[in-house]
Amino acid sequence: MGWLGAGGDPAGAQAGPVLRACAALELVQACALIHDDIIDCSRTRRRFPTVHVDFEQRHRHRGWTGDSAHYGESVAILLGDLALAWADDMVHGSGLDPAALGRFAPVWAGMRTEVLGGQLLDVHGEASGDESVAAALRINRYKTAAYTVERPLHLGAALAGADADLVAAYRTYGTDIGIAFQLRDDLLGVFGNPEVTGKPSGDDLREGKRTVLVAEALQRAAAGNRAAGDRLRAAIGTDLSDEQVGELRELLIELGAVDAVETRIAALTDQGLAAIEASSATPEAKDRLQAMALAATRRAA
Repeated sequence: MGWLGAGGDPAGAQAGPVLRACAALELVQACALIHDDIIDCSRTRRRFPTVHVDFEQRHRHRGWTGDSAHYGESVAILLGDLALAWADDMVHGSGLDPAALGRFAPVWAGMRTEVLGGQLLDVHGEASGDESVAAALRINRYKTAAYTVERPLHLGAALAGADADLVAAYRTYGTDIGIAFQLRDDLLGVFGNPEVTGKPSGDDLREGKRTVLVAEALQRAAAGNRAAGDRLRAAIGTDLSDEQVGELRELLIELGAVDAVETRIAALTDQGLAAIEASSATPEAKDRLQAMALAATRRAA
């Protein structure tokens, strides 16, 4: 869509190579999800076993030697690495002309570094106990927004040879909508219906994720309800029962954290849509990007 919105010709000679290069993002996504599930100790994704759990189960059912869990994680780490390597191979074998590939390559390299850096920030934040909203937003910016929305649009713009103003508008839209998307994910991780999301409700709390939702709650508790903050701080990252998860949900609502996150989602969405509306993107791209933004930030799964 970034390419089309910058004047890319879907009937032109470069349409096929552009599609192949952009499709390589799916392999980057696969890498990120496989590794993220290991880091978060997630057992399911979309109601199916995560990759490391799948291979752990294969090992155990076949009676192989060694530790099944270690085997599953080892295989999944290598598969995630393989997906990232294949993504690079797919880009370089896409058939892009040299000029387009030259514009694409530095943006692609930046995106890879950002998503891996975002993962590292996430791991560091949980271990160090950084409870600030700023830290949680920084993780969202690099771990999610950059490779999910911002850089894909930037990549398309680079392929089309877009001017600096359109690139800036795409990146503003991408950052704002990408962060809003993650904030919606944070809410769904605590309040979502498992039948819809495909993930156990409350897992983010059990895993001790330092999300913006949790950071907002702790910030508000520090201002006037320290006991609530201590209660939340002691509970997250533990093996919570469904009843305890329900109690924490009520606490997050009472502290105003849920309303604060919803307000932030709405503001970011408005900012992102304003940036794209004021840009030189084609009318069709503007319409489709608006629909994408609303689908990403108002979703239930």
